Amino acid sequence: MISDSIQIGELLVKKNIITTEQLNSALAKQKKSNLRIGEELVKSGVVKEEILLITMAESMNIEFIKISTIDISQNIIEKIPARFVTHYNFFPLFEKNGVLHIAVSDPLDFYTQDEIKLLIRKPINVCLATSVEINEAIKRYYGVGAKTMAQMVDDSPHLEIISHKSESRSEEKSEETQDPSVIKFIDQIIQQAVRERATDIHIEPYENSLRVRYRIDGLLYDVPAPSSIHHFQSAIIIRIKIMAELDISEKRLPQDGRIQVRIDNDDYDLRISILPSAFGECVEVRILSRKQVFLSLEELGLDKEGLALINVLIKRPHGIMLVTGPTGSGKTTTLYSCLNRINSAERKIITIEDPIEYRLHGITQIQVMPKIELTFANGLRSMLRHDPDVMMVGEIRDLETAELAIRTALTGHLVFSTLHTNDSSGAVTRLLDMGIEPYLVSSSVNCIIAQRLIRVICPNCKETFVPHEEILKEFGVHKELFISSSFFRGRGCESCKFTGYLGRTAIFEILNVSDAIKEMILNRTPSNIIKQKAISLGLKTLRLCGWEKVLQGITTPEEVIRVSQEDTFDP
Repeated sequence: MISDSIQIGELLVKKNIITTEQLNSALAKQKKSNLRIGEELVKSGVVKEEILLITMAESMNIEFIKISTIDISQNIIEKIPARFVTHYNFFPLFEKNGVLHIAVSDPLDFYTQDEIKLLIRKPINVCLATSVEINEAIKRYYGVGAKTMAQMVDDSPHLEIISHKSESRSEEKSEETQDPSVIKFIDQIIQQAVRERATDIHIEPYENSLRVRYRIDGLLYDVPAPSSIHHFQSAIIIRIKIMAELDISEKRLPQDGRIQVRIDNDDYDLRISILPSAFGECVEVRILSRKQVFLSLEELGLDKEGLALINVLIKRPHGIMLVTGPTGSGKTTTLYSCLNRINSAERKIITIEDPIEYRLHGITQIQVMPKIELTFANGLRSMLRHDPDVMMVGEIRDLETAELAIRTALTGHLVFSTLHTNDSSGAVTRLLDMGIEPYLVSSSVNCIIAQRLIRVICPNCKETFVPHEEILKEFGVHKELFISSSFFRGRGCESCKFTGYLGRTAIFEILNVSDAIKEMILNRTPSNIIKQKAISLGLKTLRLCGWEKVLQGITTPEEVIRVSQEDTFDP
């Protein structure tokens, strides 16, 4: 990384960046470690690499740059192969007047610079950048695992042949999945996903490409991957199957499995789903942290009125609380927060889930296993024999489970569960459509919560802005209020990957099943009429809850519009 010239240390002392004692200590350590003096100073934490490089750049009259601030042309990336960039640890910036400008982290490694000139056959101009920035740029422009992929292309040319859907070479395929390069590449994809806060990894084959995407804060983003990745499609899929203990010979039917991994000293459960498609098998990896980080009800994003109502409802001795919303809307997190609030030595709490996403101390948790007929319904029957006070059913999927959950609530138990509906009142219609009698719904359901996750404005690049008037019309906002209000957005920075958002919070629509609502359920009133009645009784819709988050500077109007449907009344 840094030259071991003693003049570097003396220069740092002269500029009062380090002391003479720190330099002497580093020189003593250097004799044992055989590191360069600059590396030793950085490793010891005496000086940051960036400060060291800036000092060297000034003394050598070399430009120090931030790669993230430079617009990199795709033409440059295509001209310089990944194997050159990763082997010599440099990054091509731009070409001007026949000279290639590159970023390196060691300006005095003249031997490497001469080799780069010979390989690319043109003069170079060296700029300085930190090794972290260079590695991040390689990932961003050449793809995650570029170095490993380049090595796979060089060292394992036979893999390209095997990837052509040949069904008669199972022995070679078995050998290729044991290739350390294949294993390392998959490890890099998973590790990078965890470090970027991704909740899912999607690997999707197409005719002449293999696409990798991460889901971060609810949206999918393409992962820059080497163009040669599609040649290793077969090896990658088979390796994942082996890790998840799935049948590598079965390619016509969907398969599901699990992998447990440890990344940066934290344990993760990976849910693997394999789905056959026209051009091969798709892989979906759901990433679940086993680290017990629970959000309290206050941290979920509830306002004061909603929090007060939930606190009352979860303390009732019996009845059902339903949480609705699409997959990935945070329903399970809300249920865990409710259970965590009421968990005590006086209560017996049992859950049946698919999967068990977090381990809850003091709560008995059961994993659904359809292969041995341990379904939600069968598990619920067995749970009743253990004298529980509170039960959580991961999801109500069918009439049998719904009937059991409702009858459980009517016999003196508090039940938590989820449904897939668009809003709170839609859950009533869903239960009735399943075949549940209206009198059972009205007498058992205490509360229905609809929720969505919205992205939070990045605090590092937050700025005020004036949204388009057409956007605000979606909320029914009058022009006077629009002018007098302040609105915020994220400009985009390195912290948020230039999206303007960092993290998520929830918006809620809490339908308290009051006597008036119960009467409407008994009369099979349509869900839209039930919702209008609930609004007149104080229901705050998802759109209105989101609007309040906009006024608080938490999110943007566009984000609320993205996740919620339009209301038919003015907020």
